[in-house]
Amino acid sequence: MSNILIVDDEKAIRKTLGEILSYEGYKIDEAGDGEEGLKKIKDKDYDVVLCDIKMPKVDGIEFLEKAKESNTDVPIIMISGHGTIDTAVEAVKKGAYDFISKPPDLNRLLITIRNAMDKTSLVTETKVLKRKISKVQEMVGASVPIQKIKETIDKVAPTDARILITGENGVGKELVARWIHEKSTRASGPLVEVNCAAIPGELIESELFGHEKGSFTSALKQRIGKFEQANGGTLFLDEIGDMSLNAQAKVLRALQEGKITRVGGDKDINVDVRVIAATNKDLLKEVEEKNFRLDLYHRLSVIIIYIPSLNERKDDIPLLVDKFFSDICSDYGIAKKGIDEEAIKALQNHNWTGNIRELRNVVERLIILSGKTITKTDVESYVLPKK
Repeated sequence: MSNILIVDDEKAIRKTLGEILSYEGYKIDEAGDGEEGLKKIKDKDYDVVLCDIKMPKVDGIEFLEKAKESNTDVPIIMISGHGTIDTAVEAVKKGAYDFISKPPDLNRLLITIRNAMDKTSLVTETKVLKRKISKVQEMVGASVPIQKIKETIDKVAPTDARILITGENGVGKELVARWIHEKSTRASGPLVEVNCAAIPGELIESELFGHEKGSFTSALKQRIGKFEQANGGTLFLDEIGDMSLNAQAKVLRALQEGKITRVGGDKDINVDVRVIAATNKDLLKEVEEKNFRLDLYHRLSVIIIYIPSLNERKDDIPLLVDKFFSDICSDYGIAKKGIDEEAIKALQNHNWTGNIRELRNVVERLIILSGKTITKTDVESYVLPKK
């Protein structure tokens, strides 16, 4: 149910409009003046605001200006019995969605409200789509480790050096790989990602190198592998520590010779691919335990980029929280929420075993369950919910 706020100093007008709009299925809140209206929009999200021009304390134009400062997306329809063309033009210039004279034509008012809501939905959808099609998310952080990573990316991205990205799950290894590709000379080419841990051992070779029709029981047609798909671009091998030894041997050959052979085929295929690998495992320890090839490790680790855990860069939490608040509130089509300093300190004192991924989930939970401003009490209640 859509929420509408009616701001008018005439009780009869508020009552009449409220009854009509309630009958149309809207949920109505009322404010007797602009000051009360401003308090309400700070405490609650509205889909549309109807506002009178002439009011005590804070008039309609001042209300409009201040309301737009706190929530630029909410459509505000100005309604006035003292309206002139100049007043209407001024209101629209200051961000009003429309201007309607009193007594309002009810059909026009209802159509204007529906159009305003449609516009709000389109604005929200556009923001979401823009974020989805943007090539790379921002790498947020001002801590020394993050600045060092950014500097390393700037140095190595323009080269074709192979890179091994290490760090715990959820620290952002994929994001670093994307930034390397984006800043490389291969940015116009494809970035192909393979999660080696998510593919069964018996299928990993077909996934990476492709297969010929009839090469095994379910090979009903020829398949082009990830190496060929990434030709001229970048191949990101995530969780490479989980790759089988047999597949490792073939990856090593591809890196050494720049050639691959499809499963069931006998023809060498030349590939021009830059490989970036990532792992949450200690590969040298895996080498000692005979789970990973030492020669492949050396091929992959020309440059090693270690991404610290969130617990190692807690100074970045305020920046990350602010970024997640902007993104998530934009996706939900609501005004950006605030968070007080005590809540930020509580988040910084938390043990982030899930790293950035966990922090984003927590921020989303706080946005959904908390009020306009997240407090320390909210963090205590929702970050570690009691069983």
